[in-house]
Amino acid sequence: QVQLVESGGGLVQPGGSLRLSCAASGTFFRLNDMGWYRQAPGKQRELVARITRGGNTNYADPVKGRFTISRDNAKNTVYLQMSSLKPEDTAVYYCSANAFARLGVSSADYWGRGTQVTVSS
Repeated sequence: QVQLVESGGGLVQPGGSLRLSCAASGTFFRLNDMGWYRQAPGKQRELVARITRGGNTNYADPVKGRFTISRDNAKNTVYLQMSSLKPEDTAVYYCSANAFARLGVSSADYWGRGTQVTVSS
C-alpha cells in the first residue's frame, strides 16, 4: 500500500504563490504517474496536472502557464508550484499516485486526504 500526505496548503492573496508537496510512503515497488487534482465546493474533482516517472507533464487548461508540477524520485515526492493564484483556484487539492506494490502485481491508484488552498484578499 501507498500512503500519500500533502502539505503546503493555506491562505494566500490573489496574485500570490504557493508550493504544495506530496510525500509517498509505505511498501511498494515503484511509483508510476503522479498528479494533482482539486475539488471546489459543489463541483466535481478535476485534474490539475500530471507527471510521469520520467518527467513528462501535462496540465489542465485553467492552470497552464501558472502552475508547474515536478517530482523527486529519490524522495518519492511530487510538488506543485502555483503562481499568479486566482480566487477560482480555491479548492481542496489532492495528490494521487499510481504504483506497483511489487513485481507481478497490477498497479493501483492511491489518493491523499487533501490540503485546502484558499485564494482571497
